[in-house]
Amino acid sequence: MSAHMQGIGMTSRRTRLRLIQRLKDKGISSPQVLDAIAEVPRHIFLDEALAHRAYEDTALPIGHNQTLSQPYIVARMTELLYGHQPKKVLELGTGSGYQTAVLCNLFAEVFSVERIKSLQDRARERLRDLKCRNAVLRHADGGMGWPERGPYDGIIVTAAPTEVPTELLQQLADNGVLISPVGAERQILVQIVRRGDRFERTELEAVKFVPLLSGVVR
Repeated sequence: MSAHMQGIGMTSRRTRLRLIQRLKDKGISSPQVLDAIAEVPRHIFLDEALAHRAYEDTALPIGHNQTLSQPYIVARMTELLYGHQPKKVLELGTGSGYQTAVLCNLFAEVFSVERIKSLQDRARERLRDLKCRNAVLRHADGGMGWPERGPYDGIIVTAAPTEVPTELLQQLADNGVLISPVGAERQILVQIVRRGDRFERTELEAVKFVPLLSGVVR
């Protein structure tokens, strides 16, 4: 680790706590979710040139036209998921691995799918460094989920499909919850809860995510 990154690490605890206060001010109230975010060093999920901005409440680029999501939206989606007390969670879009690390602090089993191999490789290293042993990663088309490991008590989607794929809904356990941005030009965060063969959908708030793309990148 460079001296620059060590310096960021030494000050990150203080800046993390300031971020937690901003999240509280925006309405995030779950102590468990706030603690999980406070525990994860967001700066290690960014290139060194951007690490000094890690604790701003903003999305930041991670390459391949992908972003590290805004901390507020990470907290918001995680809080919605946590409210249903899932044990087994599927994440679509590992990206940098930051959201994955937050999930690992809260849920017993985390399965995460990423379509871009180089992003997944870096995420795997970071998660290993953080000893996130309850995360299992897969390089695959995220829109298809990971049916072989399902069903899941919770599914979180970190890129926006134009509509939630039926294949994902079928991987939800009964009473399981799916949290996802949906839409193209106009995106909305939705919560879908499975009740047997019914899927109860609630639209929550406007969001902006990169689109959920098909196919894999080696």
